[in-house]
Amino acid sequence: MQNVRVAIVGAGLAGLYAAYVLEKKGIKDYVVLEARGILGGRIASTIHSEGQFDVSGEGFDLGPAWFWPAFQTDMARLVDELELETFEQFETGDMLLERAANQPPERTAGYVNSPPSMRIAGGMYALIDALYQRLDPARVVTGQTVRRLRFSEPCIELLSEDAEGQTLSYNADHVLLAMPPRLVESQLTFSPALPDELARQWQATDTWMAPHAKYIAVFDQPFWREQGLSGEARSAVGPMVEIHDASTQGGKAALFGFLGVPADVRRRVSEEELITACRTQFGRLFGSQAENPEAEFIKDWAKEVYTATDTDQSASGDHPVPALSPSSGAWANRLTGVGSEWSREFTGYLAGAIDATNRGLASF
Repeated sequence: MQNVRVAIVGAGLAGLYAAYVLEKKGIKDYVVLEARGILGGRIASTIHSEGQFDVSGEGFDLGPAWFWPAFQTDMARLVDELELETFEQFETGDMLLERAANQPPERTAGYVNSPPSMRIAGGMYALIDALYQRLDPARVVTGQTVRRLRFSEPCIELLSEDAEGQTLSYNADHVLLAMPPRLVESQLTFSPALPDELARQWQATDTWMAPHAKYIAVFDQPFWREQGLSGEARSAVGPMVEIHDASTQGGKAALFGFLGVPADVRRRVSEEELITACRTQFGRLFGSQAENPEAEFIKDWAKEVYTATDTDQSASGDHPVPALSPSSGAWANRLTGVGSEWSREFTGYLAGAIDATNRGLASF
């Protein structure tokens, strides 16, 4: 049994940022427990995953890739504080529209974000690395799935389990839930139980990215730019519905797309079939050069047990902001949600994890 002031469940952006904020407040008596064997949560990179593909240290984002510092000011402040280099998402040139299977792609004026979408040099995982480097590594524990929280005056007992079924227990004064509300409600057991209304609210909160899949193709050069194309495309044919340039600041060329194929359909076909269909679509849109990538990746977030539940296989489109914590009962002032879904302003975005964490730690 280990005793800490604060236990943080989850080591994605919210969890690591929460630990970073606690450190800045002089609170060093904490532990971060992460179920995966790797940090980052929904921030994932091709060089921090299975089948690593090293492009001189530059990873391609399998999860979120952008933020908007012009209005996500807390996120921008953190990026500056961590001395991370940023660059604008490439959007120069025309975009392509694929309206029907029996029609060739149309070329039209591209859409440029204003203010611009920004990316982090080296990939978004550089943000995770930078936060981790500022923490005590002994207080960040991976491969530990929290199973149960039991309130026993004067503290909360957390029981976690590793891949071999070995258990660890911690006593904490306060628990920060740095994971999606629906995942909290479905995967953690609380004793006493959470208030019924709060449990229903957390269960009804969609997990951002959970139903989605992303395909990335890496090339030796950004040939689409030479054709005056931005790399952006929209398709009613699929399998990808939205496509963007994913090239790195260091010059490694890539395109990525979000699949529009529902998660339950994706489960019925092999990953190889999905990759082949995506590659074929790139060929239709960008020509024969797109049919021979030097590397390909597909990330299906609906298959991630520490991201998606069965309820997340399709998005409802309704994203109410759940309560951060119980307002009464045994868990009041003891349990706080800090994942992105708890953000009032940027629900589901990277900046949402920063916003929710700042709100959750305001009284510390």
